[in-house]
Amino acid sequence: INMPRNPELMRTCITEMSKALEGADAALIEEFFYSLFTAAEADEMAKRWALVKELAKGTPQRKIAADLGLSLCKITRGSRELKKPGSAFRQLLDKLPSSRAT
Repeated sequence: INMPRNPELMRTCITEMSKALEGADAALIEEFFYSLFTAAEADEMAKRWALVKELAKGTPQRKIAADLGLSLCKITRGSRELKKPGSAFRQLLDKLPSSRAT
């Protein structure tokens, strides 16, 4: 059954999960993600994060599409999100140890 999206439920639950994960250690968060998502969903999430990291490195969109098997629409969306002022993508990328080294 393909149910319509429920924006109120989505906002409430994502807010709850965000608050519950605040301050949690990386191992717990990783275990939570693997428990929450199916293998296909985890794969999709990993590819989306990988595309954000590649965009931040300046990798051309068509190369990212070919390497990760993603549509240009998803990559363009990621690019737009990365360019927004105060981008959550940028803030999280800045927390990665590899970004601090440069």
